[in-house]
Amino acid sequence: MRNSFGNVFTITTFGESHGKGLGVVIDGCPAGVAIDEGFIGNELQRRKPGQSKITTQRKEEDAFEILSGVFEGKSTGTPIAIVIYNTDQKSKDYSHIADKFRPSHADFTYHEKFGVRDYRGGGRSSARETAARVAAGAIAKLLLGQYGVSIHAYVSQAGHVQLEKPYQDLDFSQTETNIVRCPDADAAEQMIALIDDTRKNRDTIGGVVSCVAQGVPTGLGEPVFDRLHAALGHAMLSINAVKGFEYGSGFEGVRMKGSEHNDAFYRDGDTIKTRTNHSGGIQGGISNGEDIYFRVAFKPVATIMQDQESVDTQGDSAIVSGKGRHDPCVVPRAVPIVEAMCALVLADYLLLNRSSKI
Repeated sequence: MRNSFGNVFTITTFGESHGKGLGVVIDGCPAGVAIDEGFIGNELQRRKPGQSKITTQRKEEDAFEILSGVFEGKSTGTPIAIVIYNTDQKSKDYSHIADKFRPSHADFTYHEKFGVRDYRGGGRSSARETAARVAAGAIAKLLLGQYGVSIHAYVSQAGHVQLEKPYQDLDFSQTETNIVRCPDADAAEQMIALIDDTRKNRDTIGGVVSCVAQGVPTGLGEPVFDRLHAALGHAMLSINAVKGFEYGSGFEGVRMKGSEHNDAFYRDGDTIKTRTNHSGGIQGGISNGEDIYFRVAFKPVATIMQDQESVDTQGDSAIVSGKGRHDPCVVPRAVPIVEAMCALVLADYLLLNRSSKI
């Protein structure tokens, strides 16, 4: 099992949902980056469970401890180790599926691959692992901030409720003003109502998180197989419950003709820009200096508070009953995870690009 990600700015995560804790080791972070622990804590607070009526009610404060790699508030260039201890595990909530496979979970595939599985909340397959990614992503954001790069993710769809406005018309400062993390008040209200109604009906729904990276310099990306959008796709598809990734015009671009889709270049002072950005800020797998934007689709949460048909470890028919504390829709808490994975990719490729130049 590989638990590492990145080329130069690399992370290795560890821990399980119901173990003592989880954490991350970050290697390759340059020395001298100001490490704002308050910022890291705020990022973890955005992802933590128990935030509102439309998220799981597991209560984890996700307090973290930096074990190494930081001295007097700055990175030292050595590995940064961060640990987050679990405090509100209720492993007995999962005793009923110790020998059963939950539909659309990783129970069956982990059992088949490894011959053993941690059934307590899914163990390593649990989305709780993403807390470590968010902590690492906060470090990556602090590094990217030194280069003027900012990342903004938000919920653009929950179930059938979709935000129709393009990101250029949104005020990203409004994203954190509501519990669904949609920067449009009207759409947010509809999404919250839908998610809450779904929860009351003991069911779940999916959604979409959109993300925009601004201030990204030109030249990030490694042809041919390590194109920037391929790395972003890899990062996003590694997040629990993700079923789709598209950047730029994405699938809608097939409706356009080449004469409509092509991004014409023009000169703006000392900078070359494009009049449109159907390419999503990436051409030939390399960033062109325009905004990078993409969408990430999340499936409905697999655990539902209803009885479902399944089989046990012996292959015999069984009924799986939904128990425990689970999100009715994952996207509100997925926003900081998407930002974190985007930051990790951009930080990695920024350093990779810097190291490839004489």
